[in-house]
Amino acid sequence: MANFDFEREKNLERLGKLQDYFAEYQSIPSYRYMQDLLGIRSKEAIGKFISLLKEEGFLNQAPDKKLIPAERFFERSLSNNSVQAGQFTQIYSEGGEFISIDRILITKPSITEIVPVHGNSMKDKGLLDGDKAVVQKRKYAEINEIVVAIIRDEQTIKTLGRENGKPILIPANKNFEIIRPQEKDFFIYGVVTGSYRVY
Repeated sequence: MANFDFEREKNLERLGKLQDYFAEYQSIPSYRYMQDLLGIRSKEAIGKFISLLKEEGFLNQAPDKKLIPAERFFERSLSNNSVQAGQFTQIYSEGGEFISIDRILITKPSITEIVPVHGNSMKDKGLLDGDKAVVQKRKYAEINEIVVAIIRDEQTIKTLGRENGKPILIPANKNFEIIRPQEKDFFIYGVVTGSYRVY
């Protein structure tokens, strides 16, 4: 976090408390409430902290003078170490750089929709029942892209393929069959650009 080194750990902890508060209440607390929340007694100290957050791009001020989150407010710590899915990793390191999950998952907000996944026809591509697919709404797709398709008013998520010059929808589960839609009954709703799940 560039230039955010003044009392770094303490400031990161305070920023975390503000992020937790915002996640619960969808607002930034008043200066007075922030003093209690962050354990800062001095008005001057809270003013300096807020100025630092503004300077580093974590907070902005709305026209009515209320504090609002800036883009960096939604960054999250990315660990220096990857974690093994098999054996234990030797040690857990401190966080490295900071990333915005929204920025990674959503590149075109105006045409992006979150679509719940039902069923396991795409499990071998990592899309499981209950996951949320990030879908970029558009009527065209490239072969081998994962798409949300509409067939006779029903939605399905499959990989777009081509067979004998015609589009087909390929599942990622051997227990499901390839769909060969009639072109008049079929169109692309959007392309899956990512997904997430909550445990």
